[in-house]
Amino acid sequence: MAAEIVNPRSDSRTHGTAGAAGPSGADEPFDPAFALHRGGKMAVQATVPIRDKDDLSLAYTPGVAKVCSAIAEQPELVHDYTWKSQVVAVVTDGTAVLGLGDIGPEASLPVMEGKAILFKQFGGVDAVPIALATTDADEIVETVVRLAPSFGGVNLEDISAPRCFEIERKLQERLDIPVFHDDQHGTAVVTLAALRNAAKLSGRTLGDLRAVISGAGAAGVAIAKFLLEAGIGDVAVADRKGVVSGDRDDLTEVKRELAEITNRAGITGSLETALAGADVFIGVSGGTVPEPAVASMAPGAFVFAMANPNPEVHPDVAHKYAAVVATGRSDYPNQINNVLAFPGIFAGALQVRASRITEGMKIAAANALADVVGDELAAHYVIPSPFDERVAPAVTAAVAAAARAEGVARR
Repeated sequence: MAAEIVNPRSDSRTHGTAGAAGPSGADEPFDPAFALHRGGKMAVQATVPIRDKDDLSLAYTPGVAKVCSAIAEQPELVHDYTWKSQVVAVVTDGTAVLGLGDIGPEASLPVMEGKAILFKQFGGVDAVPIALATTDADEIVETVVRLAPSFGGVNLEDISAPRCFEIERKLQERLDIPVFHDDQHGTAVVTLAALRNAAKLSGRTLGDLRAVISGAGAAGVAIAKFLLEAGIGDVAVADRKGVVSGDRDDLTEVKRELAEITNRAGITGSLETALAGADVFIGVSGGTVPEPAVASMAPGAFVFAMANPNPEVHPDVAHKYAAVVATGRSDYPNQINNVLAFPGIFAGALQVRASRITEGMKIAAANALADVVGDELAAHYVIPSPFDERVAPAVTAAVAAAARAEGVARR
């Protein structure tokens, strides 16, 4: 049975007074963020009792030896008699943490703990934060490979591009459990779901749309590839130097590959140039898009400005020109939030002991997420709330079914 990851202070939260929660002295004003994080946000709780010597003899020696011997003879039994198939490793090197950048493994731990409790809260999946004291891609791969026997899946988190692409690819090649870089694929899944519904609301299909993505990092690259896989009409990606196109001689290997599959219209130049007549803007880069560039987009355009805390296009500006506006913030409608995707994706993959997460499983997750909105579809509601209790079950079921259909399920 899986241990339950819980908040160790779930019914004894300290509210404190001035100075009670600050990190550096009694004179510091009270900060609820520090109060909540003091002592960490999670703990491990047993799901079997140890009340007397009989319980002890079953949970540990000598009873445990029978189970160990059985697993040694039939390794697949590990999924039935340990928590392996119900637990995910949340792995980072601390190089791309939120909008804070390379702050190191220790400073990343509050985010990794947060990710773990989101897995539990929204998907019923146990997760363990693992922050690694190395930024070498091969060392990260080797470390995770050695840890893999303890886990049913690996969620890569906050690892900077372009190393994140290499690390994920190598781990997928070497492991027979799901490996999923959420900064890439979780963002892409939720973006596709919202875009499908926005297109439906306007009487169009994905194939009718030309999109422009601001940002050629992990999320931008993954979104572009995923939208193409899903059948979008065209997509161009812009980095700090302009549109990623084949005529540029400063592209990394990842961006050269991107240039080969995107930008069918052959646009060159700046982001602003690409936005003229575009149907969709997707921002995953930060910075600010000038209002005239937004105004130059096609009538009925969609603006998904997802940088946090400051969207690339402020919603007040976006609403002047766009039919549908989405951000990454919780205080505006249509929040593009990864928590809508990764808990259900992993829950579905673990449920059927999938060997990997396929493109089909991700598209199934996006479709299921879009379908949750149903008849409530409106310009201010193209994506459900993370607190909508229908989300995780719908995504879980769709991912499990897709895994079976694609032949990667093992039960």
